[in-house]
Amino acid sequence: PLKCFPSTHHKSLSSFILLLEMFHFFPPFEGYYRLCFQSVPFRGHISGGLRPGKKLVVFGIVSSRPDRFYLALTCGRGVSGEPPLDVAVELCVQFREQQVLRRACRAGAWTEAERTLPFFPFIRDQPFKMEVQCEQSRLRVSVDGQQLFDFNHRVTALGSVDTLWIKGSVSITKLA
Repeated sequence: PLKCFPSTHHKSLSSFILLLEMFHFFPPFEGYYRLCFQSVPFRGHISGGLRPGKKLVVFGIVSSRPDRFYLALTCGRGVSGEPPLDVAVELCVQFREQQVLRRACRAGAWTEAERTLPFFPFIRDQPFKMEVQCEQSRLRVSVDGQQLFDFNHRVTALGSVDTLWIKGSVSITKLA
């Protein structure tokens, strides 16, 4: 599971989400999860790193005036608030363009961004559930139960991918 530390900035939001969960507006999902109301930017440790079969789940709410938000899986925590030189995947959700750009970085060199999507799933002021499933050769990303894209591994030492970064126009309500 992801290690996270509750934030005190979202007490009213956390009460609202808890109420929604009690009435099953956010259906339960398989596996262990920890309830978190996390302010962004967020940086959290992925216990044991990535491996085939491991799934990360991010529940969040898009802000009311979104520009973009980022989610990155990195090798280590980096220094001075900056990501490390190896980034397994960086997702940049762009609202104006309705795109989810994804790219990787090896030894400080970024790959060209992939852009193709079957649909744009994020809506301002609305909750979402993003799942990142690690498979042998790729990451499979779904939003609200719909597959969005696959991203082939560029960083092959999956166990070293041990940090999740999230920042931008989003609030995090739960991580798993």
